[in-house]
Amino acid sequence: MQKIAAWFNAARLRTLPLSLSGILVGTGLASFYEKKDLSIFILALLTTVGFQVTSNFANDYGDGVKGTDNEDRIGPKRAFQSGLLSRKELKIGILIAVLISTVFALSALFLAFGTNDIEYFTLFVVLASLSIWAAIKYTVGKSAYGYKGLGDIFVFLFFGLLAVLGSLFLYTKFITAFAWLPAITVGALSTGVLNLNNLRDVVSDKKANKNTVIVKMGFENGKKYHYVLLIVSFLAMLAFIVFNFKYWYQFIPLLAFIPIAVHFRTVVKTEKPVLLDPELKKLALSTFLMSILFYITFN
Repeated sequence: MQKIAAWFNAARLRTLPLSLSGILVGTGLASFYEKKDLSIFILALLTTVGFQVTSNFANDYGDGVKGTDNEDRIGPKRAFQSGLLSRKELKIGILIAVLISTVFALSALFLAFGTNDIEYFTLFVVLASLSIWAAIKYTVGKSAYGYKGLGDIFVFLFFGLLAVLGSLFLYTKFITAFAWLPAITVGALSTGVLNLNNLRDVVSDKKANKNTVIVKMGFENGKKYHYVLLIVSFLAMLAFIVFNFKYWYQFIPLLAFIPIAVHFRTVVKTEKPVLLDPELKKLALSTFLMSILFYITFN
């Protein structure tokens, strides 16, 4: 039982709602454009969960091996750091997660494109491969991009643009100019969650030579960067709704920005990194709430 609990700890199930947000928004967009497919929806959700678990296992492994997860870390104890899972066990876990994710991804692509759109199928196989690479290389290896301040860019691209626009394309085989706006919203909010993590861990990351954006720009400038991410996310969603709504209730997703505004105010007042830890969950769940409301109101 202890070993099972360790694997659940390494999988970090609390991070999964955020990873699902892009698929929910992309599927809501597809419904708005009158395209639906329940099987693709389910497989897309399973694929993104697989990618996220792969990333979580890899992060546990990478930060553990590099010594970044130590007594200075503020967040929850990791499985490798606590000695609950060995280096070898995590490697096997990463491999299994990759294999399962690949099966789900290929199944979704086959349903979406079949054998008729081989060019689309091939393109998305490449994108899925890049997603797996990005999930692993965030902290693993000497060239881990998370240690070079590039994590924000990859989160914005993969959690935002690729998740939303990619899932939309699975249903529709097209992408509209307006679809970029909710994709930017999800990308900015997801990057905001990573930024909060980096703001919280700025002291321990600096000691461990993990050169995140916050380590490079400093805590106060990192807070200003956070404000920009939240404001951009709101403006992008507002613009999409204003230009595309058909019914008044399609403004409902904006209600999710009420707790985000409260969170914004909290960050403004926070002067110690450790006090930001509870805000990660709040912003992640607010993003998930926004995606659910978007999915429901545009479905």
